[in-house]
Amino acid sequence: MRFMQRWLPEPFVFAILLTFAAALIAMPVCRQTPIEVIEHWGSGVWNLLAFAMQMSLVLVCGATLASAPLVKKGIRAIASVPKTPAAAIAMVTLLSAIACWLNWGFGLIVGVVFAKELARRVQGVDYRLLIASAYSGFVVWHAGLSGSIPLTMATPGEALIKATNGVLVNPVPVTDTILHPYNLVMVLLVIVAITVVNTLMHPKKDAFVLDPALLRDEETEPAKPAKEDITPAQRLEHSRLLALLVSLLGLSYLVIRLFVRHGVFDLGAVIMLFLFIGLLLHSTPIAYVRAFSVAAKGAAGIILQFPFYAGIMGIITGVGASGLCLGTITADACIAASNHVTYPLLTFLCAAILNMFVPSGGGHWAIQAPIMFSAGEALNVDPGLTGIAIAWGDAWTNLIQPFWALPALAIAKLSAKDIMGFCLIDLFVSGIVIIGGLLLWAL
Repeated sequence: MRFMQRWLPEPFVFAILLTFAAALIAMPVCRQTPIEVIEHWGSGVWNLLAFAMQMSLVLVCGATLASAPLVKKGIRAIASVPKTPAAAIAMVTLLSAIACWLNWGFGLIVGVVFAKELARRVQGVDYRLLIASAYSGFVVWHAGLSGSIPLTMATPGEALIKATNGVLVNPVPVTDTILHPYNLVMVLLVIVAITVVNTLMHPKKDAFVLDPALLRDEETEPAKPAKEDITPAQRLEHSRLLALLVSLLGLSYLVIRLFVRHGVFDLGAVIMLFLFIGLLLHSTPIAYVRAFSVAAKGAAGIILQFPFYAGIMGIITGVGASGLCLGTITADACIAASNHVTYPLLTFLCAAILNMFVPSGGGHWAIQAPIMFSAGEALNVDPGLTGIAIAWGDAWTNLIQPFWALPALAIAKLSAKDIMGFCLIDLFVSGIVIIGGLLLWAL
C-alpha cells in the first residue's frame, strides 16, 4: 500500500505518461519518425468519441438507477446482513463479481454503492479495502454476459469477417466462449479466490475509516411545490404519468427489438434498459434529472481521459513509411513464441500488456482480431479459446489500470492510490487461476 501511495500518480497523469511511453517505444521499434507518431496520435484522439459517450452513459445511467429509492432500499436490506468486517468484505466482493459477470456497467456501480452502505453500517471495516473489493469483481466482466469480444464473435455479418481477415466466416456461439464449461469454472474460481484474498487482507487493527460526513449521499429528491403555488411547467416536471409513459415507450422498444426482432443485447440496449428503468423507479422527470446530474460527476474522468487513450490507440495501430505498427509487432512477438498449447496463454498476456495502453474491449478487438485469429487458425487453436483469452487479458490488468476505477472512485470519494495496493494482490491471485485455466483448456 505504501508503494502505491508513493508512486502511483493521478489517473490522468498516468494516461499522459502512457502516451509518451507508447510514442517513445513506437519510434525505434517501428522505425517511425516523431512526425509520424504525432500524426498517428492526433488522428486517433477523436476516434472513440461514440464509444466514450456510450461508456459515460452506461456509468451515469447505472449510477442513477442505483440511487433510485427502491434500489437503495434493497441495497440497505442486503447490507444489514453482514455484522463483521470480514463478512462485509466477502459479501461486497461476491455481489460485485456476480453483478459484473451479468453486466459490467451495473456491476461496477452497484458494487461501490453497496460498499458505501456497508461502510455506514459495519463498525471497524477498512473503507479502502471495501472499495477495492467492490472494484475487484470487475475482473470477470469480459468473461461474462456483457463481454464485448465474445458477443462480437457471436454476431454474424460482414463486420466479423472483415475484422478477422476472413477467418471467422461463421459466428462463434457464446457456448464456445462465455458459457463454455472451462470459462464458467475459471470465473467461479476467480470469484472464490479474490473473495478469500480480500477477506484475508483486512487489517487486524488501524483500519482506514472514512469521515462519516463523506459517506452521506447528495440529496436528489426535489421538493414538490404546494398545490396552490404549482405552475403548469412544474406539474409536468413532477408528473408520474409522464415518467411512466416515456418509460413504457423505451422498454416496449427493447422488448420488440430483443424478443420480436431477435436483436443483440448490446451496449446500446444496456443503456436504454438502465435509463428507462431508472426513470420509472425515480417516478418523476425532475427527480430523474436531479439524480442524473449528481451521477454525471462520476463520468468526468472518462470524458477527460478517453481522448488520450484513443490517441494512444492511434500510436499503437498507426502504420508509418516502414510498414510497421506497434500493435502488430507486439502480437507477432507473442505468436512467434507460441505453439498449440501456449498460444492462448501468450494471447492472454499480449492482451494484458496492450490493455495498459488501450483499456477498451473494442480497442483490443480492432488491434488483435486481424492477427490473433489468423495465427490461431494456423496453430489449430479453437477460435472460441482465442477470443476468450483476449477477453480475459483485457479484463485482468484492469485491476491495476486505474481508468475503469474512476467512476467507483468518484462515488467513493477516494483516489486510485488508495485501492491499487489491494488490487495488485488480486491481480497476482486471479492471474494464477486464469493462466492455469487457459493452459488446461488448450491441452
